[in-house]
Amino acid sequence: MPRSNASETLVGAAVVAVALVFAVLAYYRTGSGAPSGYEVNARLTKAEGLAVGTDVRLAGIKVGAVSGLILDPKTYLVTVQMDIRNDVKLPADSSILVTQAGFLGGQYLSITPGGDEQNMAAGAFFENAQGSIDLMNLVGRFATGAATSNQPPPQKPQGPVQAPDPGASP
Repeated sequence: MPRSNASETLVGAAVVAVALVFAVLAYYRTGSGAPSGYEVNARLTKAEGLAVGTDVRLAGIKVGAVSGLILDPKTYLVTVQMDIRNDVKLPADSSILVTQAGFLGGQYLSITPGGDEQNMAAGAFFENAQGSIDLMNLVGRFATGAATSNQPPPQKPQGPVQAPDPGASP
């Protein structure tokens, strides 16, 4: 009988060891470890779909992740803090936008590099940043033919409108 207890203990220990190896591997593989890079920031009007850990991509390759989201109570702009890998140097005039991986995919931040000779310093802000687009609202507006929010409202006539005289010739 003591022999089976020893074998059960060994099997149990092996299972726990394998589980720990997978946990450590997942921890480092998902980028959950300590940040290893420099921080850059962007101010956005909308940050829908973004969260801590959201990918930051350059040319489709993950080069960083969102490390924080802060709402400014005075301007209602969201400051997005990102941790970018040290081996990726971004030109100072680079731009960033919130985009989506396919029609039903998740949101991510896409960096378009600029042509400036100087690189962004740690803590710098993107000068050109575009927030998320409400895709379902856009589809709804297209389907109903409603005006988009960036178009001015139709002009109302000033003063009374006179009906044409039916007896008058054109």
